Parts: sequence; structure tokens; C-alpha cells
Amino acid sequence: MLTKVLIIDDDIAMTDLMRMMLNRESFDVITTNTGEDGIEAVKRHRPDVIVLDLLMPGDDGWQICRRIRKISQVPIMILSALNMPGLSSRVFDAGADEFLIKPVSAGVLVAYLRKLTRRARAELDALAARSAS
Repeated sequence: MLTKVLIIDDDIAMTDLMRMMLNRESFDVITTNTGEDGIEAVKRHRPDVIVLDLLMPGDDGWQICRRIRKISQVPIMILSALNMPGLSSRVFDAGADEFLIKPVSAGVLVAYLRKLTRRARAELDALAARSAS
């Protein structure tokens, strides 16, 4: 089963690059370049994991992360060029599951995405097992 990744980043070159990198690793990649389109893609495509940028025009990554949390528990990885003291705690408080600083190597990105999806699938399996008993 392919892992469906939704990338939400206003930088088209970045979404194209990540799509190319992740497609080579057998991920099914959906990209959007606005937060609003990202919210709609969450509803429409039901991704297994989301990669979200913080700095975007309109609704920024903070707002989008909070909005996604209202409708889904899909794992969210923040991938941002921002690197300030205390930023990671703010990211996690907003509802994200992981936080990486750009630039990040393809290998590290893939490893984190696989970790997030493994954990999410294990949690779903545990819930299903509890419901069945």
C-alpha cells in the first residue's frame, strides 16, 4: 500500500522537488500551494501524512495546522526554514507531530515520513483491535 503524502507549501519549486524525491521512494504525493487548498485536499484525499510549511501568505502554517486538527488526526510534519528558540514547542502546541528545519536531506525526510505513518497505522490497528474485543 502506497503512503499518501500531502505537501502544503506556497513555494511551487519546493513542492515540485519534494514530489520528485518522494515519488522515487514510492510515495503517492499530492501537493497544494495554499493553505485553503491544503484543507480541501485533506478532506478530499485523506492523506496518511502531511508536510506543512509555516510561512505562507494568507492562512499561515500555524493556522492551517490548527484547522486540520479540528477535522483530522492525520500526522503533520512541519518543514520550515524558521529556526528560532522555542519554535519547536510552539509547533507541537499547534498540533504538529514532527518538526524539521529546511533544508533537509531526502533520506531524513523519508525516514521521518515512514516513522509517522508506521506510528499512525499502529494506533489505528490498536483501536480496531480494542473495538473488536
